[in-house]
Amino acid sequence: MTDLIKVQRIAVYAFHGVMEEEAKLGQKFFISLTVEADLSKAGTTDNLDYTINYAKLTELAIHIATQQRFQLVEALAEAIATQVLDAFPLAHSIGVEIEKPSAPIQATFDTVSVTIFRKRTGS
Repeated sequence: MTDLIKVQRIAVYAFHGVMEEEAKLGQKFFISLTVEADLSKAGTTDNLDYTINYAKLTELAIHIATQQRFQLVEALAEAIATQVLDAFPLAHSIGVEIEKPSAPIQATFDTVSVTIFRKRTGS
């Protein structure tokens, strides 16, 4: 059984990037999370204790993105994935997408993004 909790395009203003200007000026990022978990007990009991609270999931992602600085969005995604799996034992796996719509690229584009997928070890 595969059940998913998704939180899509959480907007944060942060200072990630390799370039010095990115560290000084910052920019907007979007974070999307897809968590795989067995939600059947939550569905049958209507009890928050048997699911992953998406408000807390969102708060954790925002905290990591705004309180730490990374040169690479890959490292930001990895930090979020690791901490989500540590904080939410019900989570079997997580997908983290980081969008960087103002990446310093000399081209016209909508966004650049990195998506990673991680599974809980030993499950």
